[in-house]
Amino acid sequence: MPIAPAQLDQRLAQGLAPVYLLVGNEPLQLGEAAAAVRAAARQHGFSEREVLETGPEFAWSSLAGALGALSLFAERRMIELRIAATKAGSKTDAVGREGSEAIRRYVEQPSKDVLLLILAPGLDWKALKAKWVQAVERVGLVVQVREPQGRQLDQWLAGRLRGAGFVPSAEAVSLLAERVEGNLLAADQEIAKLALALEPGPLDAEGLLAAVADSARYGVFDLADAALAGDRARVARVLEVLRAEGTAEPLVLWALAREVRKLAALAFARAKRQPLGPLLKAHQVWDARRPVVMAALERLSLAHLWALLTCCAEADLTIKGRARGEPWPLLGAIAEGLAAPAHARILAGERVKHC
Repeated sequence: MPIAPAQLDQRLAQGLAPVYLLVGNEPLQLGEAAAAVRAAARQHGFSEREVLETGPEFAWSSLAGALGALSLFAERRMIELRIAATKAGSKTDAVGREGSEAIRRYVEQPSKDVLLLILAPGLDWKALKAKWVQAVERVGLVVQVREPQGRQLDQWLAGRLRGAGFVPSAEAVSLLAERVEGNLLAADQEIAKLALALEPGPLDAEGLLAAVADSARYGVFDLADAALAGDRARVARVLEVLRAEGTAEPLVLWALAREVRKLAALAFARAKRQPLGPLLKAHQVWDARRPVVMAALERLSLAHLWALLTCCAEADLTIKGRARGEPWPLLGAIAEGLAAPAHARILAGERVKHC
């Protein structure tokens, strides 16, 4: 049975397995689990690391060659195999028959001087039943990361806050959960900002709100809020700071795209003369935030919002390296499109500037 990321440290403390398989699409937990395995490997003398990435031109014989090669610099080596996700709806296994056989051959006779770390974020629950995964599980460890929801998210956030030195109230945890909407990268950024702004100790909802409001550092929520409010000057300033600080591009896109999707859903419902109350509740738009959301809805047409959704999709492909171009100009175009004045209408079929 796959284990949760929270169980990994305990299992690593008990000793290293010859192979680890990390699966799941939640990037923060997946990255931290991989870092934990790498750190434990270094402590046990696996000082040399080789990274292999699968793709259209990948030859699985290179895995066998890496696993069987003699090290020139260290007695113990770690091979990190990164398995690319298959296209949505594809019936092809993420590794295929050749990859499955290559992995199974190794795990049948693993070497005590080689540790194999497999990262497969795109592996779904059906793929976990594959023979090569079962072979890995017999001799190694499978770690499955999932996006925590509901009470699990509250528990995760509370644990991270305590790890940062805070003693959070239930209200503070709930408020943070609503703010990040399940995005753990965003949660990690918010908690890091709190650690800079506040002294360790008790943390209630009022203290959390005050710290977020008083923080001098810009975050992705500042960008989304400025764009939603139509404050184009502030959008430009926040974008410049986020880019200079090296903020993760997927996190910036997530913050902007959720506002675009929210507004597009509301605009579509209004066009169909449907009530907006249920949608506002479903998108967790608080009473205090409804005026700015409704004002943005008045400014931006449905056609404009559809064009912004297309821009979000293009930015996503660019960030993933599946389309040419630089992500930041596209992110800037989305933010500027959200902040556009009422007269900036985009006709159906047209594109947002620079997108």
